Amino acid sequence: MLLFSLLFSLYSLLMGESQAVELVFAGDAMQHQSQIDAAKRPDGTYNYDSYFKALKPYISSADYAVVNLETPLGGAPYSGYPMFCAPDSYLTALTDAGFDLVLAANNHTLDRRDKGVVRTIGQFEKQGVPYVGIYRDKAHRASMLPVIKDVNGFKIAFLNYTYGTNGIRIQGNVVVDYIDRTLMKRDIADARKAGAEVVAVCVHWGDEYQLLPNASQKNLADFLVEQGVDLIIGGHPHVIQSMEIRHSATHNKDVFLVYSLGNFISAMKTTDTRGGAMARVRLEREKDGTPVVKSASYRLVFVKKPSPGNVNFQLMPAEERMGAPFSVQRDAFVRNAVRIYDRHNVNVPRDTVAIR
Repeated sequence: MLLFSLLFSLYSLLMGESQAVELVFAGDAMQHQSQIDAAKRPDGTYNYDSYFKALKPYISSADYAVVNLETPLGGAPYSGYPMFCAPDSYLTALTDAGFDLVLAANNHTLDRRDKGVVRTIGQFEKQGVPYVGIYRDKAHRASMLPVIKDVNGFKIAFLNYTYGTNGIRIQGNVVVDYIDRTLMKRDIADARKAGAEVVAVCVHWGDEYQLLPNASQKNLADFLVEQGVDLIIGGHPHVIQSMEIRHSATHNKDVFLVYSLGNFISAMKTTDTRGGAMARVRLEREKDGTPVVKSASYRLVFVKKPSPGNVNFQLMPAEERMGAPFSVQRDAFVRNAVRIYDRHNVNVPRDTVAIR
């Protein structure tokens, strides 16, 4: 399988075909009660058409886009924090925005217990949405993994793990992928054996509201780099944390590491939780066909809450012009985020090119 992939890559190079791919990763897609209330229409449906309109061109311009769905789709009644459950149309809005893969392993995965997991999987399947991180049972997991997507000829594996599920335990047969180094090592190896040229590990980890990664995150990142992964994408703190392109001496290649993308969209109120980051990474092939991390950048996004003339939440590029009070709140969020990135990012600049 791997030999065939390399031969195909060399053939593509000789034929002058595109040997690059761009991936976009987004943070935590939340659904607090105020978001659910704002989305509800008089006929009882839930409308999210305006949510991602401003970011859709950026998301859709990627060859493949990934988002963390931090709520089960457990069916009515719907609820926000602390036990999340979102309408099915929220998933539709995410895919309509251009997302190709949903991460489902996070600390709110079991908010509607095992039945919520099963129903969420059912909605993924009904809407034809690829996902990773949760399964009906062990046999289902074995049949699903490794999740390898062919993106512009690049065979990319996606894995997803969470530190926990807020103390809620599985009662039946469902499977949630928890952070377990033995499991992760085996999954990474299995993905390589199945032909994955690039391995992306998406991890729900870290301390909430802390703008810098903790020792546990750093230690696990080091472990994953040693396993030979190519991309490590983190979430959970609900605020941004640093990014870097790190060179792995063991494997003689660069690895793209994101400690936390922060919130994608939410109803949180503190300065650092009002927005988040989206990461864009470009993969290219060397002359011998080997895929490499070529470059990466980040784009800041900011949540506009309902206001006169706008009944719903909207996610905006952080550089977009906004009226008061949003401009003041946006400026404070951007100032803090850019300070962290300028001090701690390694080879990952900010992208402020106009979205078209």
